[in-house]
Amino acid sequence: MAKEVTLADIAAKVGVSNVAVHKALADKPGVNAELRDRIKTLAKEMGYVNGASERQKTADRTGNIGVVIPEQYYGYAISFYGRLYEEVVKALYGYGHFGIMELLTPEDENRVSVPRVMQEKKVDGLILLGPTKRKYIEYMVHQTQLPVFFLDTYIPLLPLDTVISDGFYGAYIITSYLVSQGHRRIGFVGSVDATSSIADRYWGYRKALRDNTITFKEAWEIPDRDEKGKSFMTFVENADEMDAYVCNCDFVADILIQNLEGKGYRVPQDISVVGIDDFLPSGVDNTRITTYKVDMVQMAKLCVNSLIKKIDGEEYTKGIQMVSGEIIYKKSVAVRKTE
Repeated sequence: MAKEVTLADIAAKVGVSNVAVHKALADKPGVNAELRDRIKTLAKEMGYVNGASERQKTADRTGNIGVVIPEQYYGYAISFYGRLYEEVVKALYGYGHFGIMELLTPEDENRVSVPRVMQEKKVDGLILLGPTKRKYIEYMVHQTQLPVFFLDTYIPLLPLDTVISDGFYGAYIITSYLVSQGHRRIGFVGSVDATSSIADRYWGYRKALRDNTITFKEAWEIPDRDEKGKSFMTFVENADEMDAYVCNCDFVADILIQNLEGKGYRVPQDISVVGIDDFLPSGVDNTRITTYKVDMVQMAKLCVNSLIKKIDGEEYTKGIQMVSGEIIYKKSVAVRKTE
């Protein structure tokens, strides 16, 4: 049987007294915030169990977290959500937990079926990853069987705990970058009503146009998928009047570039194209598209850390937590000379 970790063990590692460790773990005054966080983190890493009730609680735990992903968005590591899932698993492992993935079929989503990992009591908590229908999200928010966190999705005015990327600001800043390079006639490629993420990016794009005194035209809003979520392979027939396009993700930007070049346009000499995410499937050239990078690693870590605190009954940041990114400058934007 492994030796039980004591306050003295933690104190020796940190280099403080047993009293200081006790105060930190009990959230009592007398220990500064930085030291308290160090002690709590080390205690968790060492497997410290605080008291008989905590020992029982730990004994009842599975050590597993369910990660539920809508089937239509998952494509292993070749999809954005496949990669994000991998980052979640890595983050869970860092906390001594394991991820059990469950694909949410359209039928189960429509029926609002309880995830099987929850029914079979195989997990201590759930992460719902990716866009999901409102009624399903509402059910998961209000159920009380397990702590739940969401990742890369939200519903306005619904009090859910979630971590999202700052898509509004990302689209705003990358559209503003195009304007700074002399572009004025800028389209947006993405089905705005498909997901909250695309909608945020669209309105960030629109605000950038407005702030730069560019009058938006309805023809500049171009859908990228059908009602079932299947991506179109052709977005534009004629781009003669356009300077540039903002795409809701790099995958769409890559298709658009192929579309434009197939029609004889040169990117970026004739038309500039930008994306958002900084993600393309393996085997696709990821060195070309200027993009706003989504920090998937930080999103996953923040979500996992918050959920574990929620499971443990510790204080955590409730509601929406937003992770910012940065522009990654590549080869798909050229300066447009103004006449």
